[in-house]
Amino acid sequence: MENDHERPSTFFRFEDLRIYHKALEYIDWVYQVAKSSGNDPFMKSFFDRFLNSAHGIALNIAEGSSRNKSQFVYYLKMAKSSVRECVVLSTVAQSRSFISASAFDDSKNHLMEMTKMIGALIGSLQRSVKPDELDDDESVESI
Repeated sequence: MENDHERPSTFFRFEDLRIYHKALEYIDWVYQVAKSSGNDPFMKSFFDRFLNSAHGIALNIAEGSSRNKSQFVYYLKMAKSSVRECVVLSTVAQSRSFISASAFDDSKNHLMEMTKMIGALIGSLQRSVKPDELDDDESVESI
């Protein structure tokens, strides 16, 4: 009989990462904001871009988790690029009154937290990379 307090193991490694779940929460937040924005075609186009960037955070984390450590670092850096896209899109949304100042603050807080978490994961991976885990054309200094 399975203990209710045991966490079921996941098949995909990225599902165990807190940053992955934070990214999913942010996607949900963007969906809620987009849903409340109405049906204006310009707004729909803007929020489609915003959603793509938000998805990019989680997708890069998932994709990188199946790679070696140095490649995972690369994908985490791509996830950070998606975070920065979301910062820009949040700023534009707030300046154009697509979102409230409060929603902008919520977005910025989510994004800052994710940036810190991704940075910490990158640092941890970089400290643990062994020379034999590098690609042929990489060196420890390039990570």
